[in-house]
Amino acid sequence: MSYLLLYSGHDGQTKKIITEIALHLRKAGAECDVRSLQDNQPLNLAPYEKVLVGASIRYGHFNRALDKFAKLHAVQLNQMKTAFFGVNLTARKPEKRTPETNVYVRKFLAATPWKPTACTVFAGALLYPRYGWFDRMMIRLIMKMTKGETDTTKEVEYTDWQQVEAFAAEFVQI
Repeated sequence: MSYLLLYSGHDGQTKKIITEIALHLRKAGAECDVRSLQDNQPLNLAPYEKVLVGASIRYGHFNRALDKFAKLHAVQLNQMKTAFFGVNLTARKPEKRTPETNVYVRKFLAATPWKPTACTVFAGALLYPRYGWFDRMMIRLIMKMTKGETDTTKEVEYTDWQQVEAFAAEFVQI
């Protein structure tokens, strides 16, 4: 079994999640090729049995590389077993952790010609000390408006690692 795992992120949490998924898949006997969508490298999907894509939200949007990839490869992706996961801080609230209840993932799925076989949403991480001044202030404002953590000295990881492991198991089964 050969799987292609692609990610698009900003601060490292999406890469951390996909790396953890790759670990679980390898334990299940799969070969995993992990790559960044933002590398802008041409991708040949033909050698892979399945494709998994993970992407994070920044200021309400996924990276353009996700949309470009999905449109370019939609026909081939729709003929394969594929999965998608979105990563965002809105998903820190359990009721916002499904494709149906997470506005960003719901909008992406409605707009893309790619129809993943499986989909989920993971909560990301809030890494205030690692952000530049502008990002720190903007994210703090967003968190204040959504009743989240506003202490800019804190790093908070909201990712539910049991949920990540369960999705890895689901991906093996699709």
